[in-house]
Amino acid sequence: MKIAVLVFPGSNCDHDAYHALKHVVSVDAQFVWHKEDSLEGFDGVVIPGGFTYGDYLRTGALAKLSPVMGAVRRFADGGGPVIGICNGFQILLEAGLLPGAMIVNESLKFICDYVTLRTETSRTPFTRTIPEGTRLRIPVAHYQGNYFADAETVKRIEGNGQVVFRYCDVAGNVTSEANPNGSVSSIAGICSEKGNVVGMMPHPERCTEPEMGSADGRLLFESMVSWIKENAR
Repeated sequence: MKIAVLVFPGSNCDHDAYHALKHVVSVDAQFVWHKEDSLEGFDGVVIPGGFTYGDYLRTGALAKLSPVMGAVRRFADGGGPVIGICNGFQILLEAGLLPGAMIVNESLKFICDYVTLRTETSRTPFTRTIPEGTRLRIPVAHYQGNYFADAETVKRIEGNGQVVFRYCDVAGNVTSEANPNGSVSSIAGICSEKGNVVGMMPHPERCTEPEMGSADGRLLFESMVSWIKENAR
């Protein structure tokens, strides 16, 4: 099993993702530079967080033009599991692999803190082993993490079961107080219609071991490993 960790100019969570994959869940993780145009031989793709191209123009707007994103699209179209985390989520949105967009946080401030997420679906490779309703403690670190989509799009993704995570309080209640950035419908993560592409703002790779304050993020990577083993291509 081999997992690609994409690296763009400005990526800063690539090594966190590599560590989570290689040293925590024990799979073969390899860095893939953004100028590569093939993902042949890989079983999964992680697009990590950071500030690709300094977030110039718009977050993810330049990274979506990198050659590797053509390979990501082909990989996703073939049913392969792809997860974009924070800036990786923003890239997937800009590339049109997921619906919606990111705008600045409602507070107009950078947020770096732990939040609670409620798992809304187990239909994705990254949540297949996580029961719906499970609460996860995972950190966020972003300035443009306010997920936005028009009412018609929100209605569609809600109806299709494409909402993967919502911000909630520790009891699992979705409230405005528990929403750190003002995201519509408290959405913290969504998936593609087929479910194999996931984007989320919180950072599971930063909480895979108890020493980090939470090991809940490990569940997503273990779920991916389980899915790949069952759906070996």
